[in-house]
Amino acid sequence: MEHALSPTTLAELRRPRPYPAVSVLTPTHRRATEHAEDRVRLRNALADAKKQLEADPAVPRERRIDVADQLDRALAEVDLGHAEDGLVIFAAPGEHQVWSLARTVPERVVLSDTFLTRNLVAAQVAERPFWVLTVSADRVALWNGGAGHVAEERAGGFPLTRSRENFDAERQMQIGDMPSASRDETTRRFLREADNAMSRIMRRYPRPLYVVGEQAALSVLDELGTVTKDAVHVRHGGLAHGTPEAVWQAVQPVIASEEHRTVETVGRELESARGRKAFAAGVDEVWQNASDGRIQLLAVEENYRVAVRADGGDHLVPAESGDLDAREDIVDEIVERCLDTGADVRFVPDGALGDAQGIAGVLRY
Repeated sequence: MEHALSPTTLAELRRPRPYPAVSVLTPTHRRATEHAEDRVRLRNALADAKKQLEADPAVPRERRIDVADQLDRALAEVDLGHAEDGLVIFAAPGEHQVWSLARTVPERVVLSDTFLTRNLVAAQVAERPFWVLTVSADRVALWNGGAGHVAEERAGGFPLTRSRENFDAERQMQIGDMPSASRDETTRRFLREADNAMSRIMRRYPRPLYVVGEQAALSVLDELGTVTKDAVHVRHGGLAHGTPEAVWQAVQPVIASEEHRTVETVGRELESARGRKAFAAGVDEVWQNASDGRIQLLAVEENYRVAVRADGGDHLVPAESGDLDAREDIVDEIVERCLDTGADVRFVPDGALGDAQGIAGVLRY
C-alpha cells in the first residue's frame, strides 16, 4: 500500500485516463477488532464499483473486464493489519493503486476520466510529514516522520555507511559520535555526500527537515551543507544507529515547539486579516473564496469534517451524513483547491480557530 504522496506522484495521479478511471474510498480502523467490518465494507464498495461498470454503456466489454480485474488485484494487496483511518483504491485500464491514509474518507465510488485525489492531498497535509536525518561519522540514516511517529526510510541511498579504520567503539561512547572524526577530510566528504543525497530527496519530497547529531557534526553540515544547513538542528548524539522510539523522543519536543509557533503565527495572520477585511470563516464562505482562487492562507482544525449540499444557488448548507446529495469531503475539496491555487494550508488543533467554525482563510484581495 502507498503512503507518501510526492508532487510527481500527484501529477501522475491527476493525469487523464481512458474512461473509466475508478476511485473507491472507504473508511478503515486501526483497531484489529474492527477489521472484519472494514473487510465487508471494502468488498461491498468494490462490488458496487463493478456494478457501476456493468451498467455503464460507455464502458466497452474488454475495458470493463480489465478494470474489474485491476480492482481484484488491488483488493489482494490490501493489508488491513496495517490499516489507518482511510483507504483509497484507484483502478483504470492496465493499472491500479492502493493508498492508506491517516485521515478518514467518505464511503464512495467515482467513475471519471481522472482519479479522485483530494482526500489524498488533504490527508498528506493534515499529517504534517517531516524528515529526520540522524548523523554520525560512520552512518547517516533517514527517517520518515508524521502523526507522532518516525520510521527508518531506506531510499535515495540511505542509510549511508562507511567503514572506519581503527574505530574505537568504547571511546566513541565516551566522547560521542563526532568530535574528533568530524575534522578529518574523509568524514567531511562523507557528510557532504549525505547532504547531496538529502537534497535529491527534498527536491522530490519537500517537507520540514530535522538533523540530529553531535554539535561537531552539525557544525560541519553548517559549513558544507545545503539543505542540511537550512534544516532545524537537534543536538543529540548516538542516534544514527538508534531505534524509532529513541529518534522520536529526541525530535518530538522540537517538533512540538515548531508547531506551537506555527499555530501562534496563523492566529496572528487571521486576526490581522480580520482588521483589514481580508478574512473568511465558515465552510460556505471559505468554499466560495477558494473556488475563486482568493485564499492566501487556509487554516483548518485537525478533526473538522462537515457534510454539506448546495442550496440550489451559490451557497452550501449543512446536510446529514449519508444523504444522497451530501458532499462529505468538502473540507478535503477546499484543501486541494487552495493548494492548487498556491495557498498556504495549515492544520491546527481543534478549537484553535475559536468562532471561525472550524475553518478560516486569509484572502489575497
